Amino acid sequence: MSHDNDVHQSEPISEMAIVDTFTKLIFGQESQYSSSEQLIIQALRLVDPSVAVDSHRDMGQYLRAMGVDEMIQLVARVQSRMSSDARYLARGSSERKLDHRAH
Repeated sequence: MSHDNDVHQSEPISEMAIVDTFTKLIFGQESQYSSSEQLIIQALRLVDPSVAVDSHRDMGQYLRAMGVDEMIQLVARVQSRMSSDARYLARGSSERKLDHRAH
């Protein structure tokens, strides 16, 4: 069974999914994060090195202190990173399939 927030390889992560994950971090919800939320958190760590090793609680405090314009830019950067990673993973997957057929 798939969780509603889980990532499907062909579907890009929406801005709303990123905002929802950020909101969860801001309000300190220490519940289980879905696989898509974990990917969003990982992308946040990659696009903003200042939170690369922070706990979820510290990330929430960082996000809480952000201005609206900064937050909008950060959401766009996370979405862009996830989109480029998904293209890379999809390309790698198709190349592995082609390589496998050649053998």
